[in-house]
Amino acid sequence: MTDQAPAATALSQDELNRLTDQLIEKLKTVFDPEIPVDIYELGLIYKVDVSDDKDVAIDMTLTAPGCPVAGDMPGWVKDAVMEIDGIRSCNVDLTFDPPWDPSRMSDEAKLQLNMF
Repeated sequence: MTDQAPAATALSQDELNRLTDQLIEKLKTVFDPEIPVDIYELGLIYKVDVSDDKDVAIDMTLTAPGCPVAGDMPGWVKDAVMEIDGIRSCNVDLTFDPPWDPSRMSDEAKLQLNMF
């Protein structure tokens, strides 16, 4: 007998699609307090990885390195993601490479901010 934990089973495409939709929904609940648009539509989310064990790793940025909520926003993102049933953990890393610019915003965000 071994004391090893059973190997994680790969997530099915349906499960991954469902999790992706839920992740997007939760990321859209986090707002940059200086801009009335959510962080997903602003293009602040650079990468989201989900392991077969449902550990989530997110790379994100801020609109500016000196953003006053730089220390708080990763926690807000983690808290939102952890509301998804079945997620085991969430790690959020801030990066400024590449720097954010308005071209990363969705058309929806540009419309909300009258940038067309």
